[in-house]
Amino acid sequence: MSSASNVIELPLRRDHDDDERLSLEYDLVLALATADDLASGMGRVVERIRRDSGAVRIEWWAAAGDGAPGLVAAAGLARGTREALPLGSAGVLVVYGGRVDPRLESALTALTPILRRRAAEESLARVTVRLARRNEALEDFAALVAHELKTPLLAALVADGSSRPIENALGLVDALLEAALHEPAERTFSSVSESLDQLLEDLGADIEIGADLATTLPLPPGPLRVILRNLLSNAVAAGARHIQVAAVRSSRSWQLHVDDDGAGLADLDGYAGGSGLGLSLCRRIAARFGGKLELTSLPAGGTRATLELAESMP
Repeated sequence: MSSASNVIELPLRRDHDDDERLSLEYDLVLALATADDLASGMGRVVERIRRDSGAVRIEWWAAAGDGAPGLVAAAGLARGTREALPLGSAGVLVVYGGRVDPRLESALTALTPILRRRAAEESLARVTVRLARRNEALEDFAALVAHELKTPLLAALVADGSSRPIENALGLVDALLEAALHEPAERTFSSVSESLDQLLEDLGADIEIGADLATTLPLPPGPLRVILRNLLSNAVAAGARHIQVAAVRSSRSWQLHVDDDGAGLADLDGYAGGSGLGLSLCRRIAARFGGKLELTSLPAGGTRATLELAESMP
């Protein structure tokens, strides 16, 4: 008679270290995956690692746009021994006053693919925004060329053997192209007086222009010439005989004022720029450099055009 053997099944035992490793991996992945952006997510990650590992400081370094490594997130004070843990294309994790144990290394290995994916997504988003801005700038450029070249090209058609109108038109194309394609990554200052000197000869009108130009403006030369040319042309079209141009600096902004004694905004037919295409597109160019362009009526008649550029870039 055979007897059945008694089999006792013991529950599987999970190692405490495995539980801690999985908990750390989960917390890091969750912190990164639910953050609004990569930098804030890695800020949570380095703080969690610092608390868990007992290190005095954790840093995450990653390549910036120029390829050079930059500090993206950090927690704690930099003192004690320093140990670096490469994360491949995701950068480097630096630990001060602690060590990179197997549990932390395993958690970071699980985190790295998510880190790379989020970095790629944000890089793609930045490129998309730049392309959208470039396309918008090119559309502006095409419209500005069509609008602004009418006068010099018509003058070239009736000119008696003179190449000056053609030269003016080509110079205007260069200025428009610079205005449309310039990337406003950092501020470039230009002299208003130099731009004004170049434009006065092109106006071809019997007007008196006064100037108070003690300061420069945070605009590249091309965009500044395009905007200033439009403001002066609008004043001439409005029948102005006197124009006053002033560039001033306040504690919070730079301003360019163009005052004229022309028909004024009340006479929209007389003031050609009141709803003109050139003024609308110049407003868009100004906005790309953190500025705004407004028209107001002067108490004694005429119009003031004000280009204001804020202290900080958008």
